[in-house]
Amino acid sequence: MLRVVSWNINGIRSPLQGPACQETSNCTATLRHILDKLDADIVCLQETKVTRDVLTEPLAIVEGYNSYFSFSRSRSGYSGVSTFCKDSVTPVAAEEGLSGVFATLNGSIGCYGNMDEFTQEELRVLDSEGRALLTQHKICTLEGKDKTLTLINVYCPHADPGKPERLTFKMRFCRLLQIRAEALLAAGSHVIILGDLNIAHRRIDHCDAGSLECFEEDPGRKWMDGLLSDPGTEAGSHIGLFMDSYRCFHPKQERAFTCWSVVSGARHLNYGSRLDYILGDRTLVTDTFQTSFLLPEVMGSDHCPVGAVLNVSCVPAKQCPALCTRFLPEFAGTQLKILRFLVPLEQEPVQVQPVLQPSHQMQAQKQPGKARMHSTRIRKSQGGSKRSQKNLMSYFQPASNLPQTSVVDLPPVGTLTTSRAPEEVAMATVIEEKIKIPEAKDEKEVRTSFWKSVLSGPSPMPLCGGHREPCVMRTVKKAGPNLGRQFYMCARPRGPPSDPSSRCNFFLWSRPS
Repeated sequence: MLRVVSWNINGIRSPLQGPACQETSNCTATLRHILDKLDADIVCLQETKVTRDVLTEPLAIVEGYNSYFSFSRSRSGYSGVSTFCKDSVTPVAAEEGLSGVFATLNGSIGCYGNMDEFTQEELRVLDSEGRALLTQHKICTLEGKDKTLTLINVYCPHADPGKPERLTFKMRFCRLLQIRAEALLAAGSHVIILGDLNIAHRRIDHCDAGSLECFEEDPGRKWMDGLLSDPGTEAGSHIGLFMDSYRCFHPKQERAFTCWSVVSGARHLNYGSRLDYILGDRTLVTDTFQTSFLLPEVMGSDHCPVGAVLNVSCVPAKQCPALCTRFLPEFAGTQLKILRFLVPLEQEPVQVQPVLQPSHQMQAQKQPGKARMHSTRIRKSQGGSKRSQKNLMSYFQPASNLPQTSVVDLPPVGTLTTSRAPEEVAMATVIEEKIKIPEAKDEKEVRTSFWKSVLSGPSPMPLCGGHREPCVMRTVKKAGPNLGRQFYMCARPRGPPSDPSSRCNFFLWSRPS
């Protein structure tokens, strides 16, 4: 059996943050735990958000696996895909990108098809964001036939409505993906396309399809119509070369979503979209796929993993392809066998300096190249002052060097009364008291009002109209005239409009524009 799992991890370093990952061994153990939890022979990750300059050994090398990465060359901390293969399913070849532009760097798989509609510069741009990674494996069917299986781990671009150029980029990337996949299929290899396609293909795959205008006319959905063969319709309706494996086994399953909005808490009520797929060529799916599944219980990302089980066995290659991360110069020769930690290593004897006897007259002789040892005798500095370490109890005794209240030198007693008449002194005292009292009163009122404002806390949140519950404050992050403005909305998670426990439509700006 061959078990394959795909997951948009939304940053491969995110699940590894925190106190558990302060040491290299802990990071390795945490990533190994994730791989073991997914329990797959091949794990394909998308949106890794690492570039080669920040890729660390714990992420690149895990014992029992060989890994392959494709990095974004245009932007740091963006996009990226990676594939982890157990040593028992080591691929015979691996390649970064769809076009072959970067294939000469670390080997190639070949079979590119007719790409005359693209310029070399366009191909380079399409592959520069690290969105595709290919691994090719030798498999054996139940009938004993040896076949080639090519996995295309892909992270399709998101089409931002405010950036029409990104929609063009997405559709050109999808076109390139289809050309390469069909070329590999025509050359005799079975093909699996898996990953985050950023497309909800059917209405059943979207939580709010009814509110979207011209749902079926979306360019991405129309592209998938041409790519896939739909088993649920009449013959000839959709005659693509590939099949959606999940819909083959669960054609009518509703609310089978793989992505949810984190801001609105929509995962709590399962209000999302199915954007992650495992697509296989028709012969492969109908003959060898045993099942296709979702893993919504696996947390750690705004996506959940998807997977499939194939009724084939894999023949591992004797050596990993050149693209394997263990062959990168920064990691080459750094992977250690477990026996390395079990066999005592010969170490040079540690030279211990002799302990000096306590004496006020003793001082270690200076030796070149070695640390100097000094006695604990209190010595006078050049200025003649003593430097000594305080005793702990000195911090619990009244300090004698604290700054004292300033003292004003007063004239001798009797000078005020002898130089001024008694009635003048009395009048001056009354005037002084009248001046001080209002000042003290004003200062007290200011302090009182200040602490009242501090201790009273922020203003209470307004209540939403649907549930009469305190709202939450959000900030507009979309570019436009309202960027940065704050507003109030219902605090409940987003869900179906028919569900009374889901978020209502309350909206209120925090302050007028």
